[in-house]
This record gives sequence, structure tokens and C-alpha cells, in this order.
Amino acid sequence: MTPSRPYLVRALLDWIVDNSMTPHLLVDATRPGVTVPEQFVQDGKITLNIGPAAVQALQLDNDAISFSARFAGRPMQVYLPMGSVLAIFARENGQGMMFGNEPGSELQPESESADDAGPGETADAKSRPTRPRKGPSLKVVK
Repeated sequence: MTPSRPYLVRALLDWIVDNSMTPHLLVDATRPGVTVPEQFVQDGKITLNIGPAAVQALQLDNDAISFSARFAGRPMQVYLPMGSVLAIFARENGQGMMFGNEPGSELQPESESADDAGPGETADAKSRPTRPRKGPSLKVVK
């Protein structure tokens, strides 16, 4: 099946705008192909207002989101591969959806190599086997 993320982003964008709220995207700015204003990236993430008053020429394709916007008065073309979108939510009340990785899609993160061991981790710690994952599950979030 095709990934559900683009469909959910489009539906939630419509829902947020229809309720007179301001849609925002939380984006992983470290993903390949992401074009965003680097000066506003914090901890590898950026939050972008994609409301109709904030952007022009908004394109929500199955592969990517693109639009024109002004940042500190400068126009910029923004490009977000769909896998870089971590969440869509309303600024006013925080309602929306965070996205996980979809099995079988290109949106899953690439496997890390031993050279990518984080601070305090050795390559040996990265190569240890982990417990097998159980199947997908849903939980109620209140």
C-alpha cells in the first residue's frame, strides 16, 4: 500500500483550517532533500506555519510538500520530503497528529552504521541485538 502520511497531512490541514486555526508542521530538518531556512532550525527540527495567509503556492504531493514563504522578510522556496514531516498540529490548541515510521515505506530511517554511534556509545553497543519488536499497536491518547 502507499504511505498514509500524505493523505493524513492533507486531511488534517483541511480540518485545522476549517476550524479557523493555524496549521503548523514539525519538520526534521536533518533529512536529505529538506530545504528550510537554516537560521530557524533548533535541535535539528523546525516548526513551519503553513496557513493560507503565511504561504503561497502550497503543493501537497504524495512525495513532498513545497511552498513559498517569507522568513525575516526574505522570500524562500521551501521543500519538505514527506518523510521529514514529524507532525501537523493547530498552533492555538496543539491538536493534530505526530507521525511514526510506516513499515515498508521509504519513510523509515536508514540503518545506522557503527560510525554513527552517538556520544557515550561505542560501535559495539550499536551492534548488540535488540528484542524483537511486536506487531503494530494502537493506544488511546487523552
